[in-house]
Amino acid sequence: MKKTIFALLTLSILMSSCNKEVNTFSISKHNIGLLTDSTQVKDLETIFAKDSIVKKIAGDEFIGNVNDILIFEKGGKKLLELSPKEALDSTATISSIKVIDSRFKTETGISTLSTFGDIRAKHKISSIENTLKNVVILVNENNTFFTISKEELPGDLRFDMSKKIEAANIPDTAKIKYFMVGW
Repeated sequence: MKKTIFALLTLSILMSSCNKEVNTFSISKHNIGLLTDSTQVKDLETIFAKDSIVKKIAGDEFIGNVNDILIFEKGGKKLLELSPKEALDSTATISSIKVIDSRFKTETGISTLSTFGDIRAKHKISSIENTLKNVVILVNENNTFFTISKEELPGDLRFDMSKKIEAANIPDTAKIKYFMVGW
């Protein structure tokens, strides 16, 4: 009797652990699909075996510039841009990821198809930065920042980098250009 119960318990544990599959387009605080905050550059070939990896070599590795790694689907659609912590180091981990493909979604459902209104409704905004061509919205919950083109803003805010932009100045319908996750 004990052997039967033990066998059934073992079988049920094995069955339940085999059913857990990682969503390759989910974004959480410590992972983006199969990428984690401890993924090394050398692991990318295995993780993206069905996709294309393009490593840009800028030539400035000796002065500390990091070279981005681009991930494309086999059909040519750009998915992600990865920035390793160290250039030309296969054991370096990824420091930031630029999310380009709209299938990638945060735990709150935010993707590149979302709007500023979606961000405001689902996240606490910690700060808004005014840059030359974009507005960068930082949220603390998952080390993410969202970029919105200044073309989405009213005319008086588009050209003055010294103006402080508040959440009330950004229309809820402003579309996300891309967003980044930093580790």
